[in-house]
Amino acid sequence: MDRQKSMERGLLRKSLSIRERKFPNDDLFLETGLSRKSPRDIIKKSPRDIIKKAQNDDGECRVTGTVFLSTFVAVSGSFCTGCGAGFSSGAQSGITKDLSLSVAEYSMFGSILTLGGLIGAVFSGKVADVLGRKRTMLFCEAFCLTGWLAVALAQDALWLDCGRLLLGIGVGLFSYVIPVYIAEIAPKHVRGSFVFANQLMQNCGIALFFIIGNFIPWRWLAIVGFVPCVLHVFCLFFIPESPRWLAKKGRDKECRSALQRLRGPDVDISCEANTIRDTIELSELDGETRMAELLQRRYAYPLLIGVGLMFLQQLSGSSGVTYYASSLFQKGGFPSAIGTSVIATIMVPKAMLGTIIVDKLGRRTLLMSSCAAMGLSALLLSVSYGFQSFGILPDLTPILTCIGVLGHIVSFAMGMGGLPWIIMAEIFPMNVKVSAGTLVTVTNWLFGWVITYTFNFMLQWNASGMFFIFSMVSAFSIVFIYFLVPETKGRSLEEIQALLSNSVQ
Repeated sequence: MDRQKSMERGLLRKSLSIRERKFPNDDLFLETGLSRKSPRDIIKKSPRDIIKKAQNDDGECRVTGTVFLSTFVAVSGSFCTGCGAGFSSGAQSGITKDLSLSVAEYSMFGSILTLGGLIGAVFSGKVADVLGRKRTMLFCEAFCLTGWLAVALAQDALWLDCGRLLLGIGVGLFSYVIPVYIAEIAPKHVRGSFVFANQLMQNCGIALFFIIGNFIPWRWLAIVGFVPCVLHVFCLFFIPESPRWLAKKGRDKECRSALQRLRGPDVDISCEANTIRDTIELSELDGETRMAELLQRRYAYPLLIGVGLMFLQQLSGSSGVTYYASSLFQKGGFPSAIGTSVIATIMVPKAMLGTIIVDKLGRRTLLMSSCAAMGLSALLLSVSYGFQSFGILPDLTPILTCIGVLGHIVSFAMGMGGLPWIIMAEIFPMNVKVSAGTLVTVTNWLFGWVITYTFNFMLQWNASGMFFIFSMVSAFSIVFIYFLVPETKGRSLEEIQALLSNSVQ
């Protein structure tokens, strides 16, 4: 605690010194309710008092209707992502029959979404930095809309794969910009829940396609995925841009206007606006960091956290289980229509529960609980398919398969699905958010593609062994989180980034 307070005092003194040199007559700086005499008089005030006042002002900031609306509109893009992820499971039998696709061809179709996501992830940070968060989401929908139309009208595997690839590029861009945008607009005491709504809406999209995929043809299923994309484009025109992005671009008046709109017309946003600008000014002293410069010691800790969580998230087998849930049920002898419907019924309430408790239990507790449940579910699937291969307890295999698949998907939705994206949006300062965020997002989609492409082959080769490996990855994830991932609940983005930077000094 003493170390944190010492760091905060140093950060404040440094920021005040920068402000005095760069903005000696700046009215925005003087609108803090402190003093209008001179910067030196302000510096003489106790740093602890100034920090305490800023924290109190931020803590008392209510969650306005604009914040709710902006968050809902942003996470509607995640609903589109969920539709894309759930499409391959519900449409598998129809597509393979109508277009005569082999297992290898359908594996390519299912995994090419993650390959497109990898391509989008490579450019996600730069695009979001150049265009802004809101216009990047509009840019994403251009790919998604084109992709859904190509899939709906496809007459062969080539057009099917092209449409899925375009959809993946849009989804890859979404996966970076949505959590970053929400983290930058939400008050700190609800930031975890609001960013976790990203996972909730994604689960809603998956659940919808798991259910209706059992009843409607795959082409109409693609049209259903097209509709929310159109609605999302329309709604994006009614939300503000991220104040932190505006501040980074030097658009102080627009930053304050957006922040006032988000916090309410009768709220004094001076302290928060100045804290945002101070932190950006401090980060700009080092300049914009390139990818190669991320190997510096001061960025090692947050980078290890971000990349490690994304690596472990995908190597737990989560994408493969979600994309090919129908295949898992069929292999275990359980009716796939019933299985996917049960998953769809349960996963949304579970994700809603995660949204509620993420800012109560904290990130670490929820992450470790999620990994433990995923590991047990994968181990159960390993045992189930092992019994099947040896002809032991054949009547029990379908039940164990259903419980294992259901448990894996639901426990993933509870924590490991959304929390790594929350932490990614929290831990990187503005000067490295583009390069570090891009690297973390690329890691997620790269290993997601590896898992989704090889999943069907490994399922045919040795399903029991595959899920045993997944269970061991989940066990290692618990150890990784326990020793390396810090708790970020209840801290502002500026506090988190300053504390992480201080930890390696």
